[in-house]
Amino acid sequence: MRRPNAFITGLAALVLLAVIPLAIREAPESGRMVFAAEEQTVGRLPAVDSEEEETTAPVTLDGLVLLRVRGTSSFPAKRRAAEIEERIRAAAGDPGFRTDALRVVDSDVFVEILAGDQRLMVVFDADARPERLSRKELALIYVRQIREAVQGYRAAREPRRLVRGAVYALAATAVLAVAVAGVAWLFRLLNTLLDRRFRTRIRSVGVQSFQIVRAERIWEALLGTVRFGRVLILLTVVIVYLEFVLGLFPWTRFLASEIFDLVVGPVRTMGAAILAAIPNLIFLVVLTVTTRYALKLVRAFFDALGYGTFSLKGFEREWAAPTYKIVRLAIVIFAVVLAYPYIPGSESAAFKGMSLFLGVVFSLGSSTAIANLIAGYMITYRRAFRVGDRVKIGDQIGDVIEMRLQATHLRTPKNEEVIVPNSTILNGEVVNYNTLARKGGLILHTTVGIGYETPWRQVEAMLKLAADRTPGLLKEPPPFVLQKSLGDFAVTYEVNVYCDNPQAMVQLYTALHRNILDLFNEYGVQIMTPAYERDPEQPKVVPKEYWFAAPATPSDPEAGGSVTEQVEGVRRPDP
Repeated sequence: MRRPNAFITGLAALVLLAVIPLAIREAPESGRMVFAAEEQTVGRLPAVDSEEEETTAPVTLDGLVLLRVRGTSSFPAKRRAAEIEERIRAAAGDPGFRTDALRVVDSDVFVEILAGDQRLMVVFDADARPERLSRKELALIYVRQIREAVQGYRAAREPRRLVRGAVYALAATAVLAVAVAGVAWLFRLLNTLLDRRFRTRIRSVGVQSFQIVRAERIWEALLGTVRFGRVLILLTVVIVYLEFVLGLFPWTRFLASEIFDLVVGPVRTMGAAILAAIPNLIFLVVLTVTTRYALKLVRAFFDALGYGTFSLKGFEREWAAPTYKIVRLAIVIFAVVLAYPYIPGSESAAFKGMSLFLGVVFSLGSSTAIANLIAGYMITYRRAFRVGDRVKIGDQIGDVIEMRLQATHLRTPKNEEVIVPNSTILNGEVVNYNTLARKGGLILHTTVGIGYETPWRQVEAMLKLAADRTPGLLKEPPPFVLQKSLGDFAVTYEVNVYCDNPQAMVQLYTALHRNILDLFNEYGVQIMTPAYERDPEQPKVVPKEYWFAAPATPSDPEAGGSVTEQVEGVRRPDP
């Protein structure tokens, strides 16, 4: 650990390095007397009744304000004050100048303040009128203030005062060292006390919370707070020391007030800003509380709609959640619009610039996101599908497992998750296998090609019998067969069957195809699809005794005996 004395010494050195350049000022030329510009104001300063706003500037000596002067656009107050200050400082530094030699000389348009034969400044009617005095009365007041300031200026530079200031500075340095050592000792004692009294308790907090709240983090936060307090106290001690020591000598006295203003100024400004913002903060608190309870009330209303506690005519239950989100967004936006003028600093150029920047970034980067967001709400209110439905979007077939504002998530029969942007869904075609399956059933269909030598009545009967043997298909409405085409070598038959569980489409098709193969083999009818090459000497059928040829066994699920379990094992969507 670094020694506190070294830390404070380094900190004080940095502060001194920062302020010493401010103390090095170019010595004014004592013989410089500029009167031409000031005399030009004789014809301008009396015109104080014009609409032009007057400004004032202070005349200082050793950091003390003696008086304030006015100026015009052609001769600003700061320039006039600087020239007067330079003359007074030159007179104060002249050993041959006696303060009782200050006098006033009245003329027709102004009063001169002279130091012997040298002019220090002139007083115009424009200077005296705001004070409700004559220019001579004001000049006499200025003479008294200048005399006292010059006497103080010379007294501060007497060898006796400088030696006493040096002694005080050494004593203050010794007190600083003792204070720093004392603060370091107190905080070492505090660290030891914390380690003995609280570290074990903090560890028990971590154990009791099952490491949700980590004891190391709590201990580090506590030590960080202690270190921050130590630095704050030491910094305060150093600032008080510098202000005291710099105020002992006339050449650095102005730095003492500047350091004080540097530290206290921001605190005073923040305090004033906080006090001024208290009414606005109260309004923001009331608005926040009101908005929060309004959101709770709206959520309770839409939760009741979603749970079916009560219903609104024409309003679907699945609309409750997205509608709540829209209403919540509207309430939040309305609250933000109301709160914006009351946010501290909202009228500043920086705040407005940041708001504009964020708005541009949001508009440039969120066009696709907003399109998907709007599409998500439109899909919800169009009732194209809902969670659990088997749908076909583009080339993807799957079950809807999640509907979000930006995208819809599908799970394919191959157990793959497909994420489809909502804007793609809105601009494309969507096939929903569940919508009508809940009412009249979904029609599954498959085709076979049979030769012309086979009676079509026999073919239709076999296809219907295969459908009847397939578990999971509806008996009502009954299956039906269509003759799709009369080809060159075969007739194309299409068998259509009804089911009420689209999620089992793959298993149902498999079972139906197996039963069709079994039926046609059983009755000795040759299937001519997918292509017909020639008439064989023997029909291309599988004799019944070879249906379960090795490695198939009668109990093998893949041999077609237990498709019922596969179909019934597929979860149906919630109605």
